Order: sequence, then C-alpha cells, then structure tokens
Amino acid sequence: MVRVTLVIATKIRGFTLIELMIVVAIIGILAAVSLPLYQDYVLKSQINRAVSELAAYKAPFEAQVSNGAAVTNEDLGYVVSNITSGSAAVNIGTLNGDGSGHVQVTMGGNAHPRLSGVILRFERDSSGRWRCVIDSNLASGWKATFGPAACTVI
Repeated sequence: MVRVTLVIATKIRGFTLIELMIVVAIIGILAAVSLPLYQDYVLKSQINRAVSELAAYKAPFEAQVSNGAAVTNEDLGYVVSNITSGSAAVNIGTLNGDGSGHVQVTMGGNAHPRLSGVILRFERDSSGRWRCVIDSNLASGWKATFGPAACTVI
C-alpha cells in the first residue's frame, strides 16, 4: 500500500505598510470632518435644551396674567438650569400693564463658551401670542444654524 501525502503550501500574509498608512489617512480625514460637525451639534443641542426649558415657563406665566398677579420666579416655578447664568434672586419674567411681557434667560454656566452671553427670550404680546427671540450679539462664535427654526435670531 502506497500512501500519498499532499502538502499544500500556504503563504500567510499580513498588511503592508502602505495599506496601513492608507487606513490611517482615511481615519484622519473622517476625524477632521466629523469633529467640527460634532461640536456644532453640541452647541445646537444646548440651545435647543435651554429653549425647551424656558418654554416650560410660558404656561405658568399665562396663569399669572389671567390672575392679574405679579410674575416672580417662585410663581413660575423657576429652577435654575446649569447651562444658563440665571439665579433664583433675579426674576426671569416681566409682565407689563397691557398683558405683554417676556420670560428670558442668558446662556452661561456650564454651556459651551461660544454660547456664553446668548439671550433666549419668549415674548408675549398683549393679545397672548408668543414668539421666540434669540439675541446672539454677545456670543463670540454664534452661527445661524444653532438656533431652532421656530426662533427669530437677532
């Protein structure tokens, strides 16, 4: 009996240096493009969060208007956010004699430094219509894309 053994020679190959360099270059390009986009996303999300938090005070404001009462932080149930520079001692709401007024906060605190100084305000006219206004004049790195579509940026 004759026994035949077949040996198949396989060559194990790794990656070449040029292939690894191409992969590193692609990762670098992706990082260079994605990091600024991520930073802008963080800024936009902080603005959206602050606008949402401020919008929650419109209903208590309306209740105070219908009662003809003053608008204080206590009446509104105001809780200081960590991304605004407000304090419980300074009222965020202002009510005028004709029923118009506003609630307003300023970005600061733990917000991104490029947003520091942005004023977020919900203005109420005497007929009860609200509009969102963002004053970005004091912000050093403001872009128009940071504000929500429903808000007017001045």
